[in-house]
Amino acid sequence: MSTPEDTPAATRILPLRLWLGLAVIIIVLDQASKAWFIGHLAYGERRPILPFFDLTLLTNTGAAFSFLAGGDGWQRWLLAGVAVLSILLIIFLLVRHAGERRFCAALALILAGAAGNLIDRVRDGEVIDFLLFYWNNWHFPAFNVADIAITCGALLLILDEIGRLRRPSP
Repeated sequence: MSTPEDTPAATRILPLRLWLGLAVIIIVLDQASKAWFIGHLAYGERRPILPFFDLTLLTNTGAAFSFLAGGDGWQRWLLAGVAVLSILLIIFLLVRHAGERRFCAALALILAGAAGNLIDRVRDGEVIDFLLFYWNNWHFPAFNVADIAITCGALLLILDEIGRLRRPSP
């Protein structure tokens, strides 16, 4: 059985392009959706779609669930740095494991989400959110396409690990 170190670089480049291409498509969708909502909704405006779901335009200067949102601005660069380091680590892992489809699909989704929100954070100092689920007075924090990609990637990583644990040892 070959290891990633035994795999010629040429055979790893094609799958890497596929994973990075997937990430770029999601980044473009994320940024296009954010631009659309900025152009069509006023800040805080809500457009009901379902009895438990609205489209809205909100921003978040923090991380997930507004963690660190109350900072004086230093969190912008801390979170941007964490995103950059995460992106670099993910690219390294994509190169090293380019043939592991489920693992790399998960990483590509997380990479896209991290990059999409990083673009907002560096450009605007905050992340644009527009999807809002709620029930009566309870509201789930608003989120965006990048957040969906990160969440789906994380779930796919869990499924990949469960699959690894179920495989018989060589």
